[in-house]
Amino acid sequence: MTEREHDIVLFGATGFVGRLTAEHLAKFAPKGTRIALAGRDRGRVEAVRRELPRAAADWPVVIADSSNPASLRAMAESTRVVITTVGPYAKYGLPLVDACATAGTDYVDLTGEVLFVRESIDQFQEEANRTGARIVHSCGFDSVPSDLGVLVLAEAARADDAGELGDTTLHMAMKGGASGGTIASAINQLDEIRADKTKRKVATDKFSLSPDRAAEPSGEWRDSVAVRHSPEIDAWTAPFVMATFNTRVVRRSNALLGHAYGKSFRYREVQRTGKGIGGRLAAVALAGGLGIGFGALNLKPIRPLVERVVPSPGEGPDEKARAAGWFKAEVRSTTSTGAAYRSIVAAQGDPGYAATAVMLGESALSLALQRDECPLPTGLNGGVLTPATALGNVLADRLRARGFTVEAGAA
Repeated sequence: MTEREHDIVLFGATGFVGRLTAEHLAKFAPKGTRIALAGRDRGRVEAVRRELPRAAADWPVVIADSSNPASLRAMAESTRVVITTVGPYAKYGLPLVDACATAGTDYVDLTGEVLFVRESIDQFQEEANRTGARIVHSCGFDSVPSDLGVLVLAEAARADDAGELGDTTLHMAMKGGASGGTIASAINQLDEIRADKTKRKVATDKFSLSPDRAAEPSGEWRDSVAVRHSPEIDAWTAPFVMATFNTRVVRRSNALLGHAYGKSFRYREVQRTGKGIGGRLAAVALAGGLGIGFGALNLKPIRPLVERVVPSPGEGPDEKARAAGWFKAEVRSTTSTGAAYRSIVAAQGDPGYAATAVMLGESALSLALQRDECPLPTGLNGGVLTPATALGNVLADRLRARGFTVEAGAA
């Protein structure tokens, strides 16, 4: 990559998560890191900059608009890494991926939209591989805990000569909520799926993000929609709202790594609700709530009422509420030798806001400051990658330095 004016440009700095990410970079980016803030309204971006820690006072402002491809190209050509929080990504994201792939610029985002990622792969994998651009989707709560959790689990089993991963389940426990942007993205994708049978087929395919669908192993679990008692954690579990996206990302990572997790690797995600009758009732309530919520979004008379009570894009909880949130992703697997292994990825801070801003900011810093140490799948020069395959243990180490738990070993 030729010398660029900036190391990182944050596009979407005036959004709620964008502001939190800017604040994280202002606090923790090493001195001398060349960071710029980008948006379509200079006045609004400058207003955000004035509210940031002093380190951001001299950050340049870049004017860019998702509807103006020329501005996106200029932004991509000016920097080594682009962070974007501008969603829904299916509506606004592809022109920026195009600009970064063409310019050989690394890119990180927060998407949880399987259709957008599939379109990104289909349109830009070849060009990004040619230019060396590393297009890394899903660098927040979607899907860093899942992707890194399985990666470090597989590495721990391999280091102990304990064999490959077999049946593998992520149990998510959390306090906090999805951001307004995440909800808007989910609603947009729901509309796409409802209107197009082809897109519905992609969204429901367990291996929809895999580079070679025909090469995938048979016998993979279906998405978990049941309430069940998990003996391995002695607790009740319910469907996890992000599982239908995260599982696809993890399976793409496994495929890009030559199915290094194991020939019998089967993966699913559930949400832990607790022990005893209380845990069971909570699981039933959560499963019912998810079903009612998604059902209501499909009913035109009721949908406006649902949209009125969920957070809007750009909205979020106050600082006290963000600090009180937390998440713990516990991944458990039985290896091909019969050994039990587990990993934990956990952090304090609302997962959809505070923790996500840390994960996104540190993903960008990984590429901006430690690119030569970051992994790259065999045979690739770049491309549409995942957190595990593009950032791996570089990101894991950076998150540990920010107070996250990322660990794995025998259970």
